[in-house]
Amino acid sequence: MPNKKYTEGDTIVIKKYANRRLYNTHSSSYITLEDLAKMTREGLEFTVVDAKSGDDITHSILTQIIVEEEANGEHILPVSFLRDLISMYGNSMQSMMPSYLEASMANFRANQAKIAEAWQSGMAGNPFAKMAETNLAMMRAATDAFTGQAGAGKKAPRAESPSDETAQELASMRDQMAAMQKKLDELGK
Repeated sequence: MPNKKYTEGDTIVIKKYANRRLYNTHSSSYITLEDLAKMTREGLEFTVVDAKSGDDITHSILTQIIVEEEANGEHILPVSFLRDLISMYGNSMQSMMPSYLEASMANFRANQAKIAEAWQSGMAGNPFAKMAETNLAMMRAATDAFTGQAGAGKKAPRAESPSDETAQELASMRDQMAAMQKKLDELGK
């Protein structure tokens, strides 16, 4: 166990060595990616650095954890989402995606308990049903805003027509939202 007292707000430094081993400097022990996944679930802050160069490699390690979770049958990322995510690399919208995804996840986390309660008690007549609908509408509006399609559902005239690529992206997002709505409807039954 840790030989130093961990206090909330501390960031644990994990060193990754050339032999691919991960060393927790807080507990003075070698750990695995599974241990890092557990630390993440527990809300512990950590940074992974390359032991030789000192470069911060936290992003690539977290990505590696996601890949391993997905490979082990813990599929939470739909194929359509993965395809869309990949297609965003090099896209003009790429720079907006990190903040959009962070905001979406923060909103999801903030409402997760309330939404779970709504599903468990049944959506019909539940006061949280309106909140879930509002969240979905907000996500649709944010998606439209990020893709420059604000008011796309309305027949308002547009100063310029969207490119084929933008139209395809919007159609793909609409399909995803429809699939998500269908799943939500099935969960609510």
